[in-house]
Amino acid sequence: MKHILINEWKGFLRNRVFMILLFIFIFSLFLTTYLGIVQNNKQIQAQKEAQEHISEQWDKMDHGNPHQSAHFGSYAFKPTSVLNSIDEGINSITGNVLRLEGHRQNDVMFSEASQSLLISKFGKMKPSLLFQFIIPLFLIFLSFNSYTQERDTGRLKLLLIQGASLKKIIFSKIISIWLIGLVLLLFATCIQLIFNLHQLNIDTLFRLILLLISYSLYYLILINLTILLSVIFKSSTGALSLTVVIWVMWVVFLPKIIGNTVEKIVPLPTRVEFQDEMDKDRAQGIDGHNPSDNRRQELEQATLIKYGVNSLSELPVNFRGILMQADEEYGNDVWDKHFGTLYSQLQTQKNIYQFSGIINPFASLQSLSMGTAGTDMFHHLYFLSQAEEYRRDLIKKLNNKWRDGNWDKSFFNSIEDFHYNVPSFLMFIGKYLLDIVLLSLWSVILIFLVKYLSKKTVIL
Repeated sequence: MKHILINEWKGFLRNRVFMILLFIFIFSLFLTTYLGIVQNNKQIQAQKEAQEHISEQWDKMDHGNPHQSAHFGSYAFKPTSVLNSIDEGINSITGNVLRLEGHRQNDVMFSEASQSLLISKFGKMKPSLLFQFIIPLFLIFLSFNSYTQERDTGRLKLLLIQGASLKKIIFSKIISIWLIGLVLLLFATCIQLIFNLHQLNIDTLFRLILLLISYSLYYLILINLTILLSVIFKSSTGALSLTVVIWVMWVVFLPKIIGNTVEKIVPLPTRVEFQDEMDKDRAQGIDGHNPSDNRRQELEQATLIKYGVNSLSELPVNFRGILMQADEEYGNDVWDKHFGTLYSQLQTQKNIYQFSGIINPFASLQSLSMGTAGTDMFHHLYFLSQAEEYRRDLIKKLNNKWRDGNWDKSFFNSIEDFHYNVPSFLMFIGKYLLDIVLLSLWSVILIFLVKYLSKKTVIL
């Protein structure tokens, strides 16, 4: 088998068209990966400068009172990780800046898709675009006639007469083509390691290794499928046509069909419906800015009883701070109800979509690619939860200080900026087990089918 494998590689290296295409792919990967890293680093630097500007603005401003500062608020920037340069995932759609202020839980703003004409259906030119669409096509075209050509030229009979088994011949061809895809993956990975060496850590390396394994399995699936069909069909053209049709179904039609089906099974409210329902529930709570509100009168009476006084002027604290925090806490319950339901629906949609990997391994690959890069929905919702936790803590500190009085500039300057604690991939590994299992299962089943048919095939 080793000798057959070496001969296969010698054949590739002697093929001028193959060498030209390989050079084009290597150059494209280098350029795309390098430019992605440069763009990624610029975005990281821009976020750092923006955060410093916000901090400086906060420290220099005339705060007036703590509640005015709560309305001024702050900003949370969704951090860009090293691996974002490989697969941007949903980041270009969701945005990366979140306004943090009192009385409101805002949406993420400034998505690239809303501002750029360069966002196509397949996204920007990232290594993931080459990994998921271009390289697979290259491997399919290398695979479709690798078996039939040997059979049609009579070389296959010659190899069998010399003692090589059909199984070894077929798997030598599979491995030789698979190694080409692996070389391209390793090349892009090495570029990441070289240019991001100072930013690497154990978690990033683990994510990078899992990403490499995921694409390797997907390429193995495609190559096995292509050669399996070429063994079944007498015509290499027929095998190629069917393989391309299946591949197009996987990457174009099935994601759209399944996505629409998932939306029907778990429908999301429209933006207007979602906001109207929140406003309706919000209106039933206490209103810190409405002095005639009945619920405010109830809070006044409860506060007077608590402090044992007869009027607000006799309170040892500022009632406005108590009122605003009560308003904020009711609002938090409303946000938890509506945003909690929305996030739960999004996760349910994602989980259902992951099951489509049973019939479409490309769905599992995309899920793992975005997951390892930290650019999928699970990572996005984790960022939102941390940002909201910081917002609530910030507003509570400001309202409590307004309640207690005696604030000065040192108090405002002591408030720390938002810092996102990047989650370890092990925190999310359970969410991707299904994708890993399905990719592995596809690989094993196709290898088994190739092995089985290689025993049953009659050489004509």
